[in-house]
Amino acid sequence: MARFVLLPGQRHDTIGVPPLIEGVAFGALLGDRAFDADWLRAELDARGAVAVIPPKTNRKGHFDFDREAYRWRHLIENFFAKLKEFRAIATRYDKTDTSFRASINLAAAIIASR
Repeated sequence: MARFVLLPGQRHDTIGVPPLIEGVAFGALLGDRAFDADWLRAELDARGAVAVIPPKTNRKGHFDFDREAYRWRHLIENFFAKLKEFRAIATRYDKTDTSFRASINLAAAIIASR
């Protein structure tokens, strides 16, 4: 199962996390430094999930994270790179969120069928 939330370009990605993890059971969340937020770490701890997120360089406290598991994040980055090979998605030709969402689903299906 894959889910995604379309966000305005000027908003931070962390606002899309609550609707994505709502009602989903998982053991770990892989994220980059941008997702190093206290509220997100508290939410993951409450769920019993592991935060595989490196701490920001300006964080006062230090959190350990599983560096081996974090290496798997490249698969996610590779998927986005493949998705951006589709010109209409990379340049966001679609005028409405609904048609853009449909284009992403179609491109993802094509990538999965390769």
